[in-house]
Amino acid sequence: MQITKATMADLDTIMAIYEHAKAFMVATGNGGQWADGYPQRELIAAGITKGHCYLCLDDGETVATFYFAVEQEPTYQHLDGGEWINDLPYGVLHRIAVRSNKKGIATYCLEWCFAQTGNMRIDTHENNAPMRRVIDKNGYQYCGIIYVRDGTPRMAFQKTAS
Repeated sequence: MQITKATMADLDTIMAIYEHAKAFMVATGNGGQWADGYPQRELIAAGITKGHCYLCLDDGETVATFYFAVEQEPTYQHLDGGEWINDLPYGVLHRIAVRSNKKGIATYCLEWCFAQTGNMRIDTHENNAPMRRVIDKNGYQYCGIIYVRDGTPRMAFQKTAS
């Protein structure tokens, strides 16, 4: 597998992956995390323009997409019920979606992101059991609750090399 930056030519493929992921989330009891048209095409296009939208390719086929950047995430400024491991610069991974039955794709993406920075933060909905398993499997530590832009809570995790 390999990770590559997405281009505008990939936008339709990315949106199809998100539609597949939303159906999977509903089927696995997590219909509320990506509701009301999220993630919007405009949001994904903005991520591509900023150079933060990535694809995971397996034998040339796009099997996953995600947002990754080393940046301050505004919703991570307030954390309830815990604390971050450190306050060093960190990478953030958002909107990871997989369209494949092959095992290990999400782990591959998380490992790639961590290798870029050695300090990662990530969040997910409490009902997103598949993502929570991937986060746990990859050694992320639960740090507390953050609130996304619409005010709903998300479980927040961090992993650091130190």
